[in-house]
Amino acid sequence: MFFSGFLRPAALVVCLAAATFLLLHAAPAPSPIRFELERIPFQLENDETPARNAPESMAGGVAVFDYNSDGWPDIFFANGANIAILKKDDPKYRNRLFRNNGDGTFTDVTDAAGLAGSGYDIGVAVGDYDNDGCPDIFVAGVYRNTLYHNNCNGTFTDVTQKAGLADSNDPQYGPLWAEGAVWVDVNNDGLLDLFIIDYMQWSYGAQPLCHFGDIADYCHPRYYKGQPNRLFLNNGDGTFRDVSKEWGIRDQVGKGMGVGMADYDLDGKQDLFVTNDAEYNFLFHNLGNKFEEVAFDAGVALPEGGQFISGMGLDFRDFNNDGYPDIAFVALNNQTFPLFQNTGKGDFREVTTPSGLRDLTMKMSGFGAALYDFDNDGWKDLFVTRGHVESQPLPGTEIAQHNTVFRNLGASGKWAALTEEAGLDAAPKARHRGCALGDFDGDGRVDVVAAALSAPAEIWMNRSEHTGHWLDIALRGVRSNRDGIGARIKVVSATVGAQYNHMTTSLCYASSSDGPVHFGLGPDAKAQTVEIHWPSGAVQTLSNVQADQVLKVTEPSAARDQKPAKSPGAN
Repeated sequence: MFFSGFLRPAALVVCLAAATFLLLHAAPAPSPIRFELERIPFQLENDETPARNAPESMAGGVAVFDYNSDGWPDIFFANGANIAILKKDDPKYRNRLFRNNGDGTFTDVTDAAGLAGSGYDIGVAVGDYDNDGCPDIFVAGVYRNTLYHNNCNGTFTDVTQKAGLADSNDPQYGPLWAEGAVWVDVNNDGLLDLFIIDYMQWSYGAQPLCHFGDIADYCHPRYYKGQPNRLFLNNGDGTFRDVSKEWGIRDQVGKGMGVGMADYDLDGKQDLFVTNDAEYNFLFHNLGNKFEEVAFDAGVALPEGGQFISGMGLDFRDFNNDGYPDIAFVALNNQTFPLFQNTGKGDFREVTTPSGLRDLTMKMSGFGAALYDFDNDGWKDLFVTRGHVESQPLPGTEIAQHNTVFRNLGASGKWAALTEEAGLDAAPKARHRGCALGDFDGDGRVDVVAAALSAPAEIWMNRSEHTGHWLDIALRGVRSNRDGIGARIKVVSATVGAQYNHMTTSLCYASSSDGPVHFGLGPDAKAQTVEIHWPSGAVQTLSNVQADQVLKVTEPSAARDQKPAKSPGAN
């Protein structure tokens, strides 16, 4: 019925009430990023004791990699041990390898692969150090590290002693506690070198006992002395040599918690960013034959406010599509999750506050950070594993937490926090630690696996609806290292424009993801160009590449195959 005049008061009230009811009961718009919880039969055993030994709170590295080259990403979990003796004296402490069966299930193949381990293991780094086409595993731990060589037949061999990596006892700093590592070709000789981050000087029975009121809990890092990181050059014969001193690494003593690699100044040499726990961060600028520590000059030594924070895991990747790698890392509540944007002039500016992340994260505690495009819109989002260091609730502090994904809102520079909206409340709150990423079911949407202290592991299958097209690029180096680690990739599509990524396996916290380099293409069903800058200096350009595929690319074998290099902004 049409009324030419105003509604009568009674009718107006009825209409307003009906409108209010519809607004209150309307189905909420679906989240652009949505995960579904799947379980895998693994629980991280950190042997937490009343004495609150520091390593108990730091375990939890995870790796995703295709160990048997069947095209499906598999999962490796580093696990703890008896804290008093630092040995796996119970089967529950075994590290675990799960084979992806390609049908949504995983099979425990730890024993057959020979990867159960023996010590208190913290982190894991995956890389093909001998260029045989089969990814190898480095496991970082308390007083002991292990290098497992992939035999290319489903089994691994412990080659730590043979490789020259067995000695973790430093004459000046004592037994070294490694948190994690990154495989990186620092001298561009086509061989992956190994950079190990060490944490702090700790020994069982000698740790300080700290109390918060009447509650005994883990001590602040200031009660411990720091340790230097280590750099081992690959000799090309299955052995490594310690070059920490001559490359300028040993002189920098910190309390390393996370490490990421990227060529932040685009000079063709890989640089390293290290988060330190309640210390200045390190930015190691690669000069070709040594590193210079430039964190203060580059503006990344401390976050806004200039205070020490508990820097944890990180990702060193371009999140604003300008061609220059940026830095995202996480810390504890009241410390924010800092975002550093590369200016393209050799330094960074912090954008935590203008991006909205300061307000979003002030009450959160994070351990791992990973920059991936989960909705395939062409902008990398930030997945954070959350949980506090402490074991007991403190006033105003949430110990166990849900994970969160921060959606990148694109050119605005803003981010949106999605927790319940993304389905991440499907698992109980936990003290989450490491995470690794891969497309477990081959649907083009990136999935996540996360570990948590004394809790079951979580697999978060990406069920985001209305996602864009995608392109995964699997690299095979010829003159460069076989994995293509360090290669920079530029993808241009009609709607999204230019976006950038690089090949690295180091991300999150104490974790590793060795898979194709992922790009979301939004509505574009093809990439106009794919440009790859290999570590060898070769530049390779492909045109009109169809979307929704894993594109396998082999590096040109001769200089005549190279194309002229372009600046980041060139299309």
